[in-house]
Amino acid sequence: MKTSVSIGSAYYNGEDWDQLVDYAVAADNMGVDQAWSAEAWGMDAIVPLAYLAAKTQQIKLGTGILQISSRVPSMIAMTAQSLDTVSKGRFILGLGVSGPQVVEGLHGVKFAKPLSRLRECVELLRLGLNGEKMDYAGEHYLLPRPGGEGKALRLSQPPRPQLPIYLATLGPKSLQMTGEMADGWLGTCFLPEHAHVFFDDLKAGAARAGRSLAAIDIQAGGYFEIGDNVEELIAARKPAMAFTLGAMGSPKTNFYNDAYCRAGFEDAAKAVQQLWVTGKRDQAIQRVPDDLVLMANLIGTRDMVKDRLKAFADAGVNTLRISTGGTTWPERTAALEEAMDLIKGTG
Repeated sequence: MKTSVSIGSAYYNGEDWDQLVDYAVAADNMGVDQAWSAEAWGMDAIVPLAYLAAKTQQIKLGTGILQISSRVPSMIAMTAQSLDTVSKGRFILGLGVSGPQVVEGLHGVKFAKPLSRLRECVELLRLGLNGEKMDYAGEHYLLPRPGGEGKALRLSQPPRPQLPIYLATLGPKSLQMTGEMADGWLGTCFLPEHAHVFFDDLKAGAARAGRSLAAIDIQAGGYFEIGDNVEELIAARKPAMAFTLGAMGSPKTNFYNDAYCRAGFEDAAKAVQQLWVTGKRDQAIQRVPDDLVLMANLIGTRDMVKDRLKAFADAGVNTLRISTGGTTWPERTAALEEAMDLIKGTG
């Protein structure tokens, strides 16, 4: 099973940048397969990867994710080609729709019909990356713009038809589209014991495209920490889970909460969300079930973590995406080294 890590976070602002770079270089030297850069309203996802492309040798560099509403497809394609050039073929283009709070609040774009927008965006990207003219008539994108002086153009950079496109999706229809169109799935809210919640739809989409689930790189994982005080480890992860259930989206639209509901945790997920949005955050954290935290992460004693690694592998995860403990990048680097030693030892 391959491994991947995140560089910074969706809200990372560049603090301790030099140490983050050292962490990425160390991950490369440890044999971590991929590093992913996110964006929300902090640093963008591209610039950090461009810098790291010059500092690393083997590790693949992916956007996890680029928000499609903040860029037009032609610019996404041009950026992907450019980063693939400077990284010498190590770039992975990860895309997602984000959520209404960011899309409408920060980018001023309607969030309506995100699924059809994502489909059209990927179709346009394939045209550009394949070296074809970007001539497209869709509901959301129309190239060239009618009634003007524009004409359909072909991107001048060399075609990259094999450049991988991964999608971060959660809902049933978007998962089906991922199975149909994407090279990989950036999974969140994944519980190996309830993998069917995601895989049934991924398989259905893949079947429509005449392929199997094996054609898709399945990425999922969680927080990784080994320790004997299991109760303390669980308690430390509950605030993040409560935030996911209560704040990752609006009270009306929270794809993460919906995913945990489909996995059998509806009562807890809705209760945590209600407590969170009404300002009762301490109660929301306490309401998070212990077993949900254990299923979604790789924490506990060494034997417990080994069992979780096996659970993710047996469920069908190809690439284990992990985050590790530590309050500084050097501490995270040491924790990552411990994690990689265990993963390699059980692989």
